[in-house]
Amino acid sequence: MTAINYATAGGIARITFNRPERKNSFTLEMFQELAGLIERAQQDTEVRVLMVTGAGDSFCSGVDLDAFFSRGTPSPYDNKALLTDRVHSVAHALDWCDKPVVAAVRGAAVGAGMDMSLMADIRLASSTAKFSERYIKVGLLPGDGGCYLLPRIVGRARALELMWTGEFIDAESALAHGIVSHVFDDSEFSERVEQFVLRLAQSPPLMTRFIKRATIDGEHMTFRGAPTKTAALASSCRCLESTCS
Repeated sequence: MTAINYATAGGIARITFNRPERKNSFTLEMFQELAGLIERAQQDTEVRVLMVTGAGDSFCSGVDLDAFFSRGTPSPYDNKALLTDRVHSVAHALDWCDKPVVAAVRGAAVGAGMDMSLMADIRLASSTAKFSERYIKVGLLPGDGGCYLLPRIVGRARALELMWTGEFIDAESALAHGIVSHVFDDSEFSERVEQFVLRLAQSPPLMTRFIKRATIDGEHMTFRGAPTKTAALASSCRCLESTCS
């Protein structure tokens, strides 16, 4: 049994964390495997949308702490290298991905699992979903993007509260705070997610990717500069469509 399943169909790359007996917790090797699969989907011209989910009743319960703490007493350099060379490879791969990324969260998304969902463009939640930045409960710092991503979604005060307390929030609270875009009843979750990602996959792929580029780049630009970027992308898109027609 593979720890991460990868399948493509109908323009959708489906990445499934596949350790249900461990609540889909991540071994250190899985980070680099996931980064490679994201890059594979990005380079596949048939793929229009990436969907990330978990097998069984959980999305991802974070890093497998048995594997993490079994490393003995690594040096500060080794600890830093572990994050930059392995864990952060996923964030870097997603940062380069200009295709829509959807996280379908059923059950627990905890620690690195919650951060993994925050890296997606859109999060869809089952009514059973629950989220927590539990790092502080095991004496760890959110090292997988949570300190950067969460404040930009919920605001600094609420983000600090969630990270300082490590409390769980349910699907409806996550919806109220903008962490997820939709909450679906668990009995129809898979069907509703499939409908959602299929609708994205049916949109014009080039325009979809350019919209994502313009949106992300615009977050780091002035209002005067952002429309110029959009105009350049729109012009490129029209030229490419003309060439391909």
